[in-house]
Amino acid sequence: IELSKNPDITMATFGDMVRVPGTYSSLEKERAFGASIEICYSPHEALALALKNPSRDIVFLGVGFETTTPAIALTIAAATSQNLQNFSVFSVHKTIPPAMHALLNDQDLHIDGFILPGHVCTVTGRRIFDFISSEYHVPAVIAGFESIDIIQAIYLLLKQISSGNSRTEI
Repeated sequence: IELSKNPDITMATFGDMVRVPGTYSSLEKERAFGASIEICYSPHEALALALKNPSRDIVFLGVGFETTTPAIALTIAAATSQNLQNFSVFSVHKTIPPAMHALLNDQDLHIDGFILPGHVCTVTGRRIFDFISSEYHVPAVIAGFESIDIIQAIYLLLKQISSGNSRTEI
């Protein structure tokens, strides 16, 4: 939000980030006050914006988890190979395993199992989630987003819970 207040910078970001509230404002509010904020559907669009506007600094707000990081890294590599001086990324990426550890270590939570994100495992592989069942003995099933995928994941979780056999499965 603070960067968006600089008149020499155009912030580029995914559309869902515009309405995320900060402590005192949001990108949406700053845009209403005149900040230069562009919504991009991909980091490559932000790179194209920098190419079209060589006199403006374009700062792409790099947010997301393991799934958005590769595309943003490729965009940074493309900007570097083109020696583009007016494009940068403000990275606020997160990874899912630390959040899972925090949930599992919270004594007030009683988690019976996890449905894990299949799209993340497509990027990282399954093994980054093996600690859930091996260290915490909590069942975990990796699934997609379709209704049938969720139902199958619930079924597999219930099988693990009823058998007392915790593992991470797809």
